Order: sequence, then C-alpha cells, then structure tokens
Amino acid sequence: MVQLTDTVARPATHAKVRILATADRLFYAEGVHTVGVDRIISESKVTKATFYKYYRSKDALIVVYLQGRDRIAREFLAAVDTRFDTPEQRLRGIVAEISTQVTRQGFHGCPFINAAAQFADPNHPVRQAVTAHREWYGTAVEDLFRGMGHARPGDAADDFFLARDGAFAGANLGDPIGAHTALLRAVQRVLDEAAG
Repeated sequence: MVQLTDTVARPATHAKVRILATADRLFYAEGVHTVGVDRIISESKVTKATFYKYYRSKDALIVVYLQGRDRIAREFLAAVDTRFDTPEQRLRGIVAEISTQVTRQGFHGCPFINAAAQFADPNHPVRQAVTAHREWYGTAVEDLFRGMGHARPGDAADDFFLARDGAFAGANLGDPIGAHTALLRAVQRVLDEAAG
C-alpha cells in the first residue's frame, strides 16, 4: 500500500479550471462588472498570458460562468425528474430547492438576473446566455404545469417565475424568510389553479 506523505507532489488544479472557479466565486458574490480581470488573475494565481490563452476577454469568461451555472440548473432539474414521479411533485421539489437557496448564507440572488442587469444590449453574448437559460427553464416549468393539466401552462410558468424572481430579489435585499414564505404562497396559488 502506498502512503501519501507531505513530500509527494499533488497535481495542481488546471489553470483554466482555477480561473473559472475564481471567477464564479467573485462574480456571484460581487457582480460581474465589479470584478476586474487583474483580480481574477491574481486570485487564480495565473499569468495574464495564461488567462487570455483560455478566455479571450472578460465578457467571454462571464459567458462561460453563466453556462456553468446553466449546466448546474439543468443537472438539478434532471435529478428532480428522476427523484419525483409527478409534475406536481417535481414543481414542489424545485420550489423546495429555491427556498433552500434563498435562506442560505452567502445568497446573492439569481446569477442570471444579476448579470442581465449589467448588460443592457439584448444582442450581447452575456444577455444571450441569460436568455438561453431563461427560455430553457421557462419551457421546462411550463411543461410541468402542462403535465399537471393546468388550463394555461404558459401563464402558470410566468406566474411561477415572477414569484421565483421576486423571492430571489427579496432574499438578496435582506428578507430571506419573507421571500421564502411569499414564494410558497404564490406557487401554491398557481398549483391550486391546476387542481381546480
């Protein structure tokens, strides 16, 4: 059996991964406009040349950051699909996760809404990444309401996202408990429409 000692070299995390992990942490905590490339380079412990080898610009890095957050959301919904049997259970599973997020220490709102607020041009690659995420997520939630037999699944999905976005904003502004309970009330009303 081989024993690891302090003298055994451990592989360093690949520079590209370190840059993205650093950017993810800083962008989410402080905002994509506030965090500069020099700070990401410094905290990632890479050179400027290494940064630009993997990410041609800060905007390109922001897009990759959002794509990573999108991938996490897609993996979460895939897990919800396998864990729960009915569309209503799946929607409740999504709401439970949102409630957990908004009451978590270090919560700073929705990374997509936060990024979109800083890029006004709808044709900018950052806004396009946000739009792609929102369209996918909206379709997934609308399909769940359709599966429940809701008479107006598109409207129900809109109501769901208004409640979700409001909860994210309210919690980020300092009232996570109020945001959590308001979200539960709003989503319950939408679910009741499907049952009625």
